[in-house]
Amino acid sequence: MPAESKQISASIERSAADVYRYASDPANIPAWAPGLGSSVQNIDGHWFVETPAGRAGFAFAERNEFGVLDHEVTLPSGDVIYNPMRVVPNGDGCDVVFTLRRLPDMSDEDFERDAGLVQADLNRLKQLMEAAP
Repeated sequence: MPAESKQISASIERSAADVYRYASDPANIPAWAPGLGSSVQNIDGHWFVETPAGRAGFAFAERNEFGVLDHEVTLPSGDVIYNPMRVVPNGDGCDVVFTLRRLPDMSDEDFERDAGLVQADLNRLKQLMEAAP
């Protein structure tokens, strides 16, 4: 049976190419997605983020022309979470869409809290991209 999922999005008044270029650079994660991690490190070509639970691995899909920002997060426990994410052109701007999936044994409250954190991250990305020259 498929996991419950929720699409969380933000419309950004900046080109999809600009948003994709910025968001796909793991070094920018702390600026726009502190919900994922507070700092990043590249160790031997692998990216890691510091989370409250410890260091987690992070890997985006290969760079592509379609705005696919899918990524896997390897938790300190070793569990891997796959996160679908897209930057979709919309006129002169774009929509960034993240699919949040409910993890097994996740409470309604935790699912809604995670959704709020993802929305805050996308809103921060919007603010940063619309303020940048």
